[in-house]
Amino acid sequence: MNIFSSLLSAPTKQPQVTKQRRGIEIKSEREIEIMRQAAKIVATVLKEISQIVKPGMTTADLDVYAEKRIREMGATPSFKGYHGFTGSICSSINNEVVHGIPSRKKVIRAGDVLKVDTGAYYQGFHGDSCITIAVVEVTPESAKLIRVAEEALYKGIEQVKAGAYLLDLAGAIEDHVKSNGFSIVEEFTGHGVGRNLHEEPSVFNFRTREMPNVKLRSGMTLAIEPILNAGSKYTRTLADKWTAVTVDNAMSAQFEHTVLVTDTGYEILTDRSKV
Repeated sequence: MNIFSSLLSAPTKQPQVTKQRRGIEIKSEREIEIMRQAAKIVATVLKEISQIVKPGMTTADLDVYAEKRIREMGATPSFKGYHGFTGSICSSINNEVVHGIPSRKKVIRAGDVLKVDTGAYYQGFHGDSCITIAVVEVTPESAKLIRVAEEALYKGIEQVKAGAYLLDLAGAIEDHVKSNGFSIVEEFTGHGVGRNLHEEPSVFNFRTREMPNVKLRSGMTLAIEPILNAGSKYTRTLADKWTAVTVDNAMSAQFEHTVLVTDTGYEILTDRSKV
């Protein structure tokens, strides 16, 4: 998700860069503990969705489930109402890159590459994460795209620690993606996350001079989210003003975690293996 990636990643994106209105926030221990709880809610919902999704369901079915579970755990959906977005999740299928609007008309089918992005707002702080699900059995190329997208996320996360720089993780992501023959969507970026769903800094997935190369400090919380396409890196936005699709109809995959910067490395707050 900056909403998602750059503004939700932002409804209409120009290279998605988080607006530089405030400084980068360093969270206190109390705030970090609240974020752990918000992130745990997100991780729980995504893990459950990955277990229940099946052909014949609609993306609206998943959205209803996600909102119900988020509220049951004492939080509210971060995405619902964000700049007018109507869902509690972004559900993007196959060539849909980001910000797919849940709909009863969107039926999930075997072989689909399904991206589910969601956020939870809990006691004043947000958690944000995205997964890509191979529905039943996908093509070998789609399976590789999904695998490399997830690997790229962890390649970036592995660079995170106090004293490192944002372009360290951006370069690690870029190198892994390109060495596997895929393209990186540059219109949407990761972002800081905390009191606001999108905060400074913008977290690029490729080397760039567009933004300052921020030095990481302990207590920063980042939403890192590489988005990969099997073909062209370019996207276009549909008439709904939200859904971004690949310009060449190629498949797209995305993974995202909310990550805490520590003195010695990082903590993945939205780690689904711990819920």
